[in-house]
Amino acid sequence: MIKHTENLKKLPKELSDAIARLSQSENPPAVLASGALAETAASSRVRISDGKLSVTDGPFTETKEVVGGFAILEFKSKEEAVQSAREYMELYRKYWPEWQGETEVRQIYGPEEITFETGRMELKADLKHHKK
Repeated sequence: MIKHTENLKKLPKELSDAIARLSQSENPPAVLASGALAETAASSRVRISDGKLSVTDGPFTETKEVVGGFAILEFKSKEEAVQSAREYMELYRKYWPEWQGETEVRQIYGPEEITFETGRMELKADLKHHKK
């Protein structure tokens, strides 16, 4: 996930070109999905609070950072994923020095890896470890 302030100018062409070159490198990661997200002005939030369901249309004035885009990439290890994120963010630092934001690296678990048998979502591997 890429987080940044909402009102950004257009992505510099040099940065866009450098990102495109990343995908053409010698050993690029497998890109399973990626995309940019609409501004909060075109978005809605559906929330449950105190047992009540509410829908709020954007823009969300209290928001300081937004998730502006995402990419689902396949890596062999967390270390590889973090290194790739560092390289990606280095392109932002080089080609758009005034940009501020972050990339969040998180593992995605599939349905074969999780369970709700304890009443909450847990990793099956963690449950096996605790049962020993």
